[in-house]
Amino acid sequence: QVEVVESGGGLVEPGGTMRLSCTASSDIFTITVMGYYRQIPGKERELVASAPADYADSVKGRFIISRDEGTNTVNLRMNNLKPEDTAVYYCRASVGQYPDLFHFWGQGTQVTVSS
Repeated sequence: QVEVVESGGGLVEPGGTMRLSCTASSDIFTITVMGYYRQIPGKERELVASAPADYADSVKGRFIISRDEGTNTVNLRMNNLKPEDTAVYYCRASVGQYPDLFHFWGQGTQVTVSS
């Protein structure tokens, strides 16, 4: 089993900055991939960023993801936030090797961009 714990989130004004953090832990598995996804009501969950440097087009140049492999912690720094970035953000930790990956999700954290 893999435990995924997220922190961060909340309300920020347009143009502002916010950081999300996530730590994955397991006594059995090696965490191979970590990243963030987001979802708004009525839409499918979509990739935001996957460490080390895979980004959705909508966030390229604004968001930065980094991972500490020693602690299995990933940080997502979100700059120049826009109202359309409002969503529930989920951290995902994967085990195994591509294409046979198994995914574990965090509890999700709300990010609201509004004035």
